[in-house]
Amino acid sequence: MTDMVWLNGRLFPADQARIDPTDRGFLLGDGLFETMRLVGGEVPQLERHLARLESSCGVLQLPPPSRETIRKAIHALQTACHITAGSMRLTVTRGCGPRGLLPPNPPAPTVLLTCAPHSGDVTAPLRLGISRFTRDGGAPLSSVKSLDYLPAVLARMEAVAAGFDDALLPGIGDVIAEASAATIVLLLDGELVTPLVEDGALPGISRARLLEAGLCGERTIPLARLDEMEAAWLTTALSVQAVAAIGEHELRLDAAREGALRSFLFG
Repeated sequence: MTDMVWLNGRLFPADQARIDPTDRGFLLGDGLFETMRLVGGEVPQLERHLARLESSCGVLQLPPPSRETIRKAIHALQTACHITAGSMRLTVTRGCGPRGLLPPNPPAPTVLLTCAPHSGDVTAPLRLGISRFTRDGGAPLSSVKSLDYLPAVLARMEAVAAGFDDALLPGIGDVIAEASAATIVLLLDGELVTPLVEDGALPGISRARLLEAGLCGERTIPLARLDEMEAAWLTTALSVQAVAAIGEHELRLDAAREGALRSFLFG
């Protein structure tokens, strides 16, 4: 069963877990999250996720949970749920606080871990609409996975309402940044490239691994070059999805490159 959660050091049935009504994550979006792949009962890129969480906590001036605490939580929840393949979501908020914006000092963070089984779904190639929402790569919060996901939520909703599957969010200056919840990798000039973090791309785990392995490069990608793009994929910690079109520009499907990306990221 997967209806158990780990909350602040204890396992609970999901319908019995309770977040305090004064929790700042609920009231103000004051927190962070990490979505992690679960394979064979383990999180393959756990140290990368925890390193990014710690870095993001530094941006928010929020004390991170200890790595050992999270390792034990993953083992406890995986064992309780009898799940070996799927995903886990780690959520950390600043915890409870008084009314107003200033948090208590010191804070008492809320830490929640949930899991979901592997769906096994193979989705059709996606069609992306170009969103009116933008990503500001120069903003301090552009590099963290904060709980304030409203721009991405609205971008996805508007894209679907317009007949697309997902949204492509531009960066400042009419450049490509990322999709609503994924890194975009493009085939341009015969090479695989992904947008710069400075242009609004979130520093994703899969993105970093592809760059380190030399399987793609990074550069500023103007929206004006949209018609020159040959193929594209959305990558996350959980999946690789082909893109069939961006706006009205049709892209070709490149099964060989897609297979290479999927094989490298997920074996």
